[in-house]
Amino acid sequence: MRRFLMLMLGSVLLLSFPGAAHAATAQPRDDSLVVLSGDAYVAGRDTIDSVVVFNGGVLVEGRVRNDVVAFSGPVTITGDVGGNVVVFDGLLTVQDGAHIGGDVFADRRAIASGAAIDGELSSTQHFAVAAGWASVVFGIAVWLAIAVSILILGLLLLWFAPRAAESVVVAGKTAVGPSIGWGAAMLFGLPVLGVIAIATVVGIPFGVGILLALALIFAIGQTTGAWFLGRSIIKSGSRVGAFALGWAILMLVGVIPAIGTLAWLTATVYGLGMICVAAFRARRSPSEAAPTPTMPAPTQTPVNV
Repeated sequence: MRRFLMLMLGSVLLLSFPGAAHAATAQPRDDSLVVLSGDAYVAGRDTIDSVVVFNGGVLVEGRVRNDVVAFSGPVTITGDVGGNVVVFDGLLTVQDGAHIGGDVFADRRAIASGAAIDGELSSTQHFAVAAGWASVVFGIAVWLAIAVSILILGLLLLWFAPRAAESVVVAGKTAVGPSIGWGAAMLFGLPVLGVIAIATVVGIPFGVGILLALALIFAIGQTTGAWFLGRSIIKSGSRVGAFALGWAILMLVGVIPAIGTLAWLTATVYGLGMICVAAFRARRSPSEAAPTPTMPAPTQTPVNV
C-alpha cells in the first residue's frame, strides 16, 4: 500500500512541477527541487518553490514557498516553509525559530517549543486510506473497461465472421496440442520479435508496429478463448448466447487474484492458438483438406460377336 501511495503521489508531484530537476544529487534551484536519490538542501539565503525527495534527507535552512514532501528519509526544518510538510517514512525535526505555514503530516516528529506551525499536526495514515480506495476504484474501472471491450469485440467478430468462429471451435476441439503450442509461440514470440526488430534499427517501424498491435492481438485471443468456452458448454443454438456465457464466466473468474490471471492467460494462449490452426487449415487446398475418394473404373462386359 505504501509503495502504491508513493508511486501515485510521486507521479502527481512530478507532473505538478514543470520546472523540476531530476538528479541523483541536487543543488538549490530557483524553482522546484525534485531528487530521486540523494539529499536535498535549501541554503539559508535561497528561496525555491517546492521540495520533493523520493529517497534521501531534506534540510531546509532557507525558504520554501510551497510544500516539502519526503517519501523515505529524515526532514529537518530550520527555516521557513510556506505550505505543507509531508514525511511518509522518516523523522521530521522542526527546530526553534522555524516556521511552517501549512499542515504537518508525519508519523514521527520532533517539534521544538520555539517552532511556529500555522496548520494542524496529522498522521499520514489517511493518505494510505485514500490510496486504498483509489486502488479499488482504479481496479474496478480497469476491470469494467476490459470486460466491455472483450464483449464488444466478441460480438463484432461473431457478426462479421460467424463461419470462421465455428471453424475456430472445431480447431480447438480437434487440435489441442497445436493450439497450445501456437498460442504460446504467439504470446511470447511476438513481443520478442518486436524488440529484436527495434534493436536492428532498420526494423524499427516493423517492431514498433508489432508492439503497438499486441494489445489488440491479445484481446482477440481472449475473446476467442471466451467464445470457445461458451461454445463448449452450449454446443448448438445462439452464437451470441454461447459467447455471452463464456465471457461472463471469464469475467467472474477474473476478479480472483491468482486464478483470474491464470484463466485469462489460458484463454489468451488457447484463443491465439486456435486462430492459427484454423487459419492454416483454411489455407489448404480443398484436395488437401478433404481428399475426394477415387471412383473405381467401370468394368466392361465382353460382347460376343
